[in-house]
Amino acid sequence: MVILDEICIALYYHLFEIDKVIALLKTSPQETEIILTCRYAPQELIEIADLVTEMKEVKHYYALGVKARKGIEF
Repeated sequence: MVILDEICIALYYHLFEIDKVIALLKTSPQETEIILTCRYAPQELIEIADLVTEMKEVKHYYALGVKARKGIEF
C-alpha cells in the first residue's frame, strides 16, 4: 500500500505534474494499492480511479473557536 497524502492539493498548486502521477498509477504493480488524498482532485484522476470519495464538513469544533491542537492537526 502506498498513500500519497495531500497529493491532490499539491497538484492543485502545481507542485507536481499530473502526467507523472498518472504514469505512476499506470505503471505500478497491479497488487499495489495506491491511495491519493485531499480535496481538488483533478478530473483526470477521478476518471481513472477505481474509487472516489468526497467528504464534506458537517460540524467542526473550529467554528466554536477551537484552534489547531498540537499532536492532532499539527
